[in-house]
Amino acid sequence: MALPISQQAKYWGIAALVLLAVLWFMGDVLLPFLVGGAIAYFLDPIADRLERLGLSRTLATTLITLAMVLVMVALVLAVIPTLISQLAALIDAAPEISQRLQAFLIERFPELQDSTSTVRQTLAQIAGFIQSKGANLAQTALTSALSIISAVVFIVVVPVVAFYLLLDWDNMVARIDSLVPRDHASVVRRLAGEIDRVLAAFVRGQLSVCLVLGSYYAVSLMLAGLQFGLIVGAIAGAVTFIPYVGALVGGVLAIGLALFQFWGDWVSIGIVAAIFAAGQFLEGNVLTPKLVGKSVGLHPVWLLLALSAFGSVFGFVGMLVAVPIAASLGVLTRFGVEQYQQSLLYRGLEPLTLDGQEDKTSEPEAKRS
Repeated sequence: MALPISQQAKYWGIAALVLLAVLWFMGDVLLPFLVGGAIAYFLDPIADRLERLGLSRTLATTLITLAMVLVMVALVLAVIPTLISQLAALIDAAPEISQRLQAFLIERFPELQDSTSTVRQTLAQIAGFIQSKGANLAQTALTSALSIISAVVFIVVVPVVAFYLLLDWDNMVARIDSLVPRDHASVVRRLAGEIDRVLAAFVRGQLSVCLVLGSYYAVSLMLAGLQFGLIVGAIAGAVTFIPYVGALVGGVLAIGLALFQFWGDWVSIGIVAAIFAAGQFLEGNVLTPKLVGKSVGLHPVWLLLALSAFGSVFGFVGMLVAVPIAASLGVLTRFGVEQYQQSLLYRGLEPLTLDGQEDKTSEPEAKRS
């Protein structure tokens, strides 16, 4: 006999509180394990495909790990130093860009020469803020990034955790399935399958889109001669998961920098604009439909809310778990709405058709009964 609903809710509520308490008190300790688990989840389909080609799980995991190590070494040696240097150079150049923008606006709009003008005062305040905070911002960003990247424990633990989790992923899933309460096994499996589809479509698919577009923007802008092409491409690719925002932010930043660097060379400026137009077309018509799918059930606003809430409470660890928790809550919410629409609270005592209207054809039978 199953436990009453009230007791089940109590036990699952206690389990959720314990999970939140663990994240709160052990966030820094759990960070490399969560990152390793995320990497293993992302690479599991590749391991499964290699197994279908005839390789053992151990050999497939070993090949994937070696490939990832080579990629990370190449990034550390070739890309990351350039990325950091361009970020620092961009922040250092921000005051000069602001001053030239102010001079350009004053030249085009002479009324801004009035020192009492609100726009003139606002531009002066922006320039002063950039001049005073730009260096500090760059130093803080670089220090934070280097402290995360150069942490010895993080670098050592993450690959080891990812390797062993990827090696035993299927066994762990089967073990967890065996621990699910038998009364709810079918429902839990259904919801877990939906959550996995949402995460697979969003995390794996959207991350692939971000990597492809970020690489395309960075390489194309660098070939076009844009001074900060690599950092602009990285920024545009990183925020691509929000529809249109990646292209908008990256396009405005790139075209603005192109105007600053190539003023008067309209061909070069047009090339930069064409790069982002082509990237937007590629994202909307090729990458997103193929890699993400038409609908994953995870709205960008809901995702941003989850990232903000968990990030502010649990820090970087909270941001890592925000996406799976948001996906899980979205699936559970849709399941709850489905159960509600099938309940007497929603339907009442009158039989309903699929469109929610009363079924008039059943009235004579109801009267005869």
